[in-house]
Amino acid sequence: MSPSSETVVLPAALHARPAGAVVRAAAGFTATVEIRYGERSASARSALRLMSLGANAGATVTVHADGDDAPSAAAAVAEVLRTAE
Repeated sequence: MSPSSETVVLPAALHARPAGAVVRAAAGFTATVEIRYGERSASARSALRLMSLGANAGATVTVHADGDDAPSAAAAVAEVLRTAE
């Protein structure tokens, strides 16, 4: 299956709570999922790496997934980011 991407404007900074929710969402899929912010990227399976991106409220990030269930994985992680507090 081909890679899948979704763009999200963050309603809140990517701090511990939303990063943990992203990790939990990504864990349910076999696809490799990463969050891209500017020139940097981080695995959606590492809360510390996600927080190290420094993405604040209003930042635009891209959820990129690659693997058998990439579209579902990208959509699930993007939805978590869209509803982050």
